[in-house]
Amino acid sequence: MTENKTKAIAASVAEFVAGIDDEGQRRDASAVIELMRRVTREKPKMWGPSIIGFGSHHYRYESGREGDAPIVGFSPRKAGLVLYGAIGFPGAPELLSRLGKYTTGKGCLYIKRMSDIDADVLTELIEVSVASRGSG
Repeated sequence: MTENKTKAIAASVAEFVAGIDDEGQRRDASAVIELMRRVTREKPKMWGPSIIGFGSHHYRYESGREGDAPIVGFSPRKAGLVLYGAIGFPGAPELLSRLGKYTTGKGCLYIKRMSDIDADVLTELIEVSVASRGSG
């Protein structure tokens, strides 16, 4: 079985965020870090070279594949923020209807800028997501 590429690593979250070229993206990344830290009560940790994750949970698929992943996390990318673990639970569609401007992909929430969304609704999304996993 192949090994997971995304693992918690010892790299500095602060250095990673400081290396984001765009000031607005740096500010948005800092805001999401603070939000996820507050909700999860976990310290941010780098998961691979570009994902900032909070907490950890073990998963196992019916296929037998298993591993560890952050409970919630995000990656600041050039096109915007990619949030992991913020959708795909009962009640998410109703919350998303109030979020603002976003798109979704397979298990991911994409936000161009924090100013495009309601931060209180994002907080609620993260809270309900974390609670649905039995953590936080």
